[in-house]
Amino acid sequence: MNNTIHRPPSTVHRLFDVYPLFDIEPVRGEGCYVYDAEGVRYLDFYGGHAVISVGHSHPYYVSKISEQLQKISFYSNSVQNSLQVELAHKLTELSGCQDYRLFLCNSGAEANENALKLASFVTGKTKIISFKKGFHGRTSAAVNVTDSNKIKAPINTTFPAEIHEWNNIDTVAASLAQDDVCAVIIEGIQGIGGIHVPEKAFLEQVEKLCTQHGAILILDEVQSGYGRSGHFFGFQHADIEADIISMAKGMANGFPIGGILIHEKHEAKYGMLGSTFGGNHLACAAGIAVLDILKNENLMEYSAKLGAYFIEKLKAIPQIKEVRGRGLMIGIDMGEPIKSLREKLLYRDKIFTGSSSDPNTIRLLPPLNITKNEVDYFIEKFTVA
Repeated sequence: MNNTIHRPPSTVHRLFDVYPLFDIEPVRGEGCYVYDAEGVRYLDFYGGHAVISVGHSHPYYVSKISEQLQKISFYSNSVQNSLQVELAHKLTELSGCQDYRLFLCNSGAEANENALKLASFVTGKTKIISFKKGFHGRTSAAVNVTDSNKIKAPINTTFPAEIHEWNNIDTVAASLAQDDVCAVIIEGIQGIGGIHVPEKAFLEQVEKLCTQHGAILILDEVQSGYGRSGHFFGFQHADIEADIISMAKGMANGFPIGGILIHEKHEAKYGMLGSTFGGNHLACAAGIAVLDILKNENLMEYSAKLGAYFIEKLKAIPQIKEVRGRGLMIGIDMGEPIKSLREKLLYRDKIFTGSSSDPNTIRLLPPLNITKNEVDYFIEKFTVA
């Protein structure tokens, strides 16, 4: 089955062709569904790469952005913006990260870029430790610590980066013992790599070693943050405290935003970080709306409960080799390529799912307010796929 879209002649030379596209164009979204121009409804178990955290076109979310758009949509970071203060207050309160300060940018890659830059400012060092199957973004520093050589240009590999085995504390300890490491960056739960959960003891040992050797611990929560794992951040399943926490995807339900939470022990200085569009009025309004919905609808607790039910149901399907994840961040390892299975689910059953860098693993990242009935429908269709 080949459902890759062929662009019409009028556009084929206007877009830089770097995305293989499904032959579907959603034009409207509502709750956990998207609709094409003919009104065909698709159940969204992918959320556009985990971005749709509180459902498509949530009424409260739409109202908050609409209200803000009628006031002011943008001004620079050279003036006061009380929306940034409100967002930071609600974020630190709901996440439990009260000892942190917020810097706002526009994407997950930017968040990690600024996290790495800040770590180098603090330590004066350049070597970064990251992990196999990890993904941290496509910008210059972030891509250098990502485990994918095919997306690195020569200009990206300008500082030492070591990529270690997942959950292997011995090699990490040996490298940190050299006392030349700037930072360790690790995902709270690996996303694109195929939904791999770090061992609790491993995270706790990494934190201890970073403290011992003066390295900065960066938790990349771009995909695993904002309640998706059942806690606000994925790393909060372990008893650790990060120096810097990066976030983006679920942060504003589709409006471009990113940010890093920086532990207050690290001093801010004028000019060390900056962004033109970061923390603009519309982005903050969207981000505040998401935090309000997460809190008012108890979506973290709901994600944990529904995710446990979902994982239990998936584990009972005999053709599945392994189910990984927490909450509503789930990987289904079929033990064989999943391309045709995803196409059946999409074109026959009208269900969006996600792929990963592991060709055998489907990623499920639905809106956090998806219902039990929709989970049961997915199980039914998946079982016969």
